[in-house]
Amino acid sequence: MVTIIVIVGVIDQVTKTLMVNMLADNKIIYIIGDWFRFRLLFNPGAAFSMGQGSTWLFTCFQLAFLIGVLWYSPKVRDRWIALGLALIGGGALGNLGDRLFRAPQFFLGHVVDFISVGDFAVFNIADSAITCGVAVFLIATLLEGRGQGQKTPPDKSLDDAANSSQGAQPATPVEEQQR
Repeated sequence: MVTIIVIVGVIDQVTKTLMVNMLADNKIIYIIGDWFRFRLLFNPGAAFSMGQGSTWLFTCFQLAFLIGVLWYSPKVRDRWIALGLALIGGGALGNLGDRLFRAPQFFLGHVVDFISVGDFAVFNIADSAITCGVAVFLIATLLEGRGQGQKTPPDKSLDDAANSSQGAQPATPVEEQQR
């Protein structure tokens, strides 16, 4: 889990650094017409630029979440839940790096966003990892819950034990099929 967290965080920071250098002076790189493009934004808030005056709060939340994921990771047994948490943690690490070390100042930095698709909000690799991680985590949690909620079929060996305690012989495979 920790490896995935670090890989996602590093990929996010590398792509942001590249884009800050490539997209200086309000440059836009068009990938697929006007629909998919790279353009640079600095976001002081959360998703969709909400909460712009609460950068410090988002920084604290991301830091606490990342510490929680790292602390909890050795206890996770389901690989899909672990993957979901690792993607969320990696995204948190990437955006936390911006909040801690980018302008305007330590702990209040703005997150670099650069992926622009259609009329949707501009986002980054960390945001994508968080979104995918939440989806994987929720699906894995729902499927895990369904598996635990199913009833197990009755144990036929209990029937055999009851029969043998009454002097009867255990059922043969042919007799089992006839039951």
